Amino acid sequence: MRFTAAVLRSCESRFALEEVVLNAGPGAGEVLVKIAGCGMCRTDLAVRHSAGRSPLPAVLGHEGAGTVVETGGPDTGLSTGDHVVLSFDSCGHCRSCMGAAPAYCDSFPALNLFGGRKEHTGRFTDVDGGALAPRWFGQSSFAEYAMVPARNAVRVDPTLPIEILGPLGCGFLTGAGAVFHSFGVGPGDTIAVYGAGAVGLAAVMAATAAGAVAVAVDRHPERLALAERLHAIPLHAAPDEQPGSPDAYGLHERVQRLTDGGTQYALDTTGSPQLINDALRALRPTGHLGLVARLHTPLPLEPGTLDRGRRISHICEGDAVPGLLIPRLTRLWEAGRFPFDQLIRTYPLTDINQAERDCDAGRVVKPVLIPAGKGR
Repeated sequence: MRFTAAVLRSCESRFALEEVVLNAGPGAGEVLVKIAGCGMCRTDLAVRHSAGRSPLPAVLGHEGAGTVVETGGPDTGLSTGDHVVLSFDSCGHCRSCMGAAPAYCDSFPALNLFGGRKEHTGRFTDVDGGALAPRWFGQSSFAEYAMVPARNAVRVDPTLPIEILGPLGCGFLTGAGAVFHSFGVGPGDTIAVYGAGAVGLAAVMAATAAGAVAVAVDRHPERLALAERLHAIPLHAAPDEQPGSPDAYGLHERVQRLTDGGTQYALDTTGSPQLINDALRALRPTGHLGLVARLHTPLPLEPGTLDRGRRISHICEGDAVPGLLIPRLTRLWEAGRFPFDQLIRTYPLTDINQAERDCDAGRVVKPVLIPAGKGR
C-alpha cells in the first residue's frame, strides 16, 4: 500500500512529503486508520534536538484521529468505519498496565520512542525500499494512513468533527488528566498552571470544568489573554526577573495573594528550575506540584520548598487511561465545558513546515495537520 507521509530525514532537514510504502496489512491486534487530522506536539519537534537518539528517517506525529479502514481480525474490538482517536501505546499486561497506569508501562520507551520495535523494521519504507523508523508513539500519523495497535485507538462518536480530535490523545489528555487524575481537583480548589501552551491551557479548562480556581502564569500577553477567556486568572511572569534580583521574581508572593495564601496544586509545563521553585513556594502546606516537561538540567531546590508536607512528582500522559478520559473530554466539549477547539489552528499536511515554524514562534497553540483538505 502506498500513501503520502511527512518524512523527517535528519535533525537539520525540514519535513518532506513523500510517497511511502506499507508492506503488510494489519496483523492480529492491529487496525489501519485513515488519518483525518493529526496534532503537532512539542515532543515531535524535540526529535530535532535528540542528538541521534531518535533514529531517522522517520514519520512522526502522535496525535492522530481518523477512521478505521481495515482490522486485523475480530479481536481488535473495532470495526471498519469506526471513528477513533489515537493515543500512546502500552503493553497491556505489565503491573502498571494492569493497575490502570498505562503511561508507566514497563515497555513505554520501546513501544513509543522507536526503540525495541524490531519486528516492524522493513514493514514501513520509502519508495526505494529504505526503512523508515516505525510507530512513533504507536502510530506515526503525520500521514494519510497509520497502522496502529487497536489498544491505543479509542472509539468516539462519529458525529463529532474527527479531524480536530487528535490532540485529545496526548497534549490535551496530559493537561486535563493531571487535573482530574493526578491531582483530583474539585470544586473550590486552587491550582496554578505555569506555561499557557496546549498542555497548560488544557489544565486550565479542566480545572474550570471541575469548579476550581485556576491561575495561569506565562510571559506572553496573548497566551494570558487566551487563558483569561478560558476563565483563568492571568499572571504575567516577566522574563527579565531573576532569582537573587531585587524583585526575586516576586512570583510566588503574587500567586499567594491571588489564592488566599497559596494553591493546593500546581502544574509546571515549562521545565524551568526557577519556575518550579516558585511553584513550590506558592503551594499551601501539603500542596502538590506536578511536572510534565522533561528536565534537561539538574533541579536544585531552594531550602524549605518541600517543608510542611509539600510534594513534587512527575506526571506522564496525565496519569490517564485514554479509553476513559478521551470520551469524558468529548462529552465535556459537547457541553461547552472543555472548549479545546479554541486552541486549534488547522493546516493542510502540505504546510507542515509552516505549522512547525508557527508552533516554534508561539503563533499557534495547537497546530492540527489535515492530510486531505484545507486548513484554516
